[in-house]
Amino acid sequence: MRRTLIQLDEATYGKLRQQAFRQERSISAVVREMVKAGIEGKANAAKPKRLSEFQSVAAGRSKSGRSAPVSERHDEALAAVFDK
Repeated sequence: MRRTLIQLDEATYGKLRQQAFRQERSISAVVREMVKAGIEGKANAAKPKRLSEFQSVAAGRSKSGRSAPVSERHDEALAAVFDK
């Protein structure tokens, strides 16, 4: 078993502590169970099929410049970089 350090805000720590108390378990045991369930749940999660299901799409902002919109003109933008 490996030891690690995590930092939680006060509200989250309080909820975690209450849950561990209700279950009559240690905070560490509750956290280990949650992490394991989260990792296994991610592996079994359905893959996105529609554009709206991708969380990273349109998550950031960038300067458009001459290649705007890059999503439509990515080949031209890439060629411009290699031509420099």
